[in-house]
Amino acid sequence: MKEKVLTKRKNGMPMLLLTLALYAAAIVLMVIGINGAHPALIVPCIIYLALGWILLLGLKVLKPQEALVLTLFGRYVGTLKGEGFYWVNPFCAAVNPAAKTRLNQSGDVDNGIKDTLIATVAGQNVPLAEVNSKKLSLKIMTLNNSRQKINDCLGNPVEIGIAVMWRVVDTAKAVFDVDNYKEYLSLQCDSALRNIVRIYPYDVAQNVDTTGDGVADEGSLRGSSEVVARRIRDEIQSKVADAGLEILEARITCLAYAPEIAAVMLQRQQASAIIDARKMIVDGAVSMVEMALDRLNKNGVVELDEERKAAMVSNLLVVLCGNHDAQPVVNSGSLY
Repeated sequence: MKEKVLTKRKNGMPMLLLTLALYAAAIVLMVIGINGAHPALIVPCIIYLALGWILLLGLKVLKPQEALVLTLFGRYVGTLKGEGFYWVNPFCAAVNPAAKTRLNQSGDVDNGIKDTLIATVAGQNVPLAEVNSKKLSLKIMTLNNSRQKINDCLGNPVEIGIAVMWRVVDTAKAVFDVDNYKEYLSLQCDSALRNIVRIYPYDVAQNVDTTGDGVADEGSLRGSSEVVARRIRDEIQSKVADAGLEILEARITCLAYAPEIAAVMLQRQQASAIIDARKMIVDGAVSMVEMALDRLNKNGVVELDEERKAAMVSNLLVVLCGNHDAQPVVNSGSLY
């Protein structure tokens, strides 16, 4: 379905004035006919007074970044876009299958009902203006999709959520090519998120190929969030292009291990950090012992045989690598 924009229908005000003027003329002519001057005018005037209001049904008012998809007896006739006061065929009907769909996104979340006219839809109170509105918003919307639990490429359950910025660019496709474009978008976001997250590990892991080139890399959900978000956006866009939607951006809003393994993974990270710290401490201690022995030997401070060097190395490593302060022991005799 190809979108057809109706650009020459901003004649709402002239039609409104013409309709009111015809009503006034019909009333005057009917009075004249009743007085006996022209009795034949009575019937046409009564017919117009009874049916003239049908012309007012063709008046449409649109605000900026709004659109109205119109059909005439089931046939798509065009789309009204942009702010203005329009007049179309009174028998045209506006179509928007997603008008009553409420997602967790901007423009669809009600913080409170401020309208005085309330209607009941599916057992819930909804503002009457929202029930009757068939307008499509062309603004940039933000879909905050629900947090999902997905296994990464190593099988670890991860909780992740995304925020997707999107807008409608083709109203005909959005209305006619899919059943409900909002629900369709939400479903495709869930699917794309699962497809991409399964490629990456939560953290950097060895022998993992995330780019598909057959070479292991350092890609991860935590360290490559920009790349992951961009791939999610491209994946969603490829799915929703047929629905006339444009995905502007996708951002990861939540990323964490699932609660059932969060404590274990925290211990694993702590152990890895302790090992790395110990390794750094040992490397530094060995360098310091080597430097001390070289300085003593170079300056000729003391002559040490192999046994005394071993004892000195042992004592220095204990002092430098220990968790507690060293307790000095004063030796007043010989080592032998």
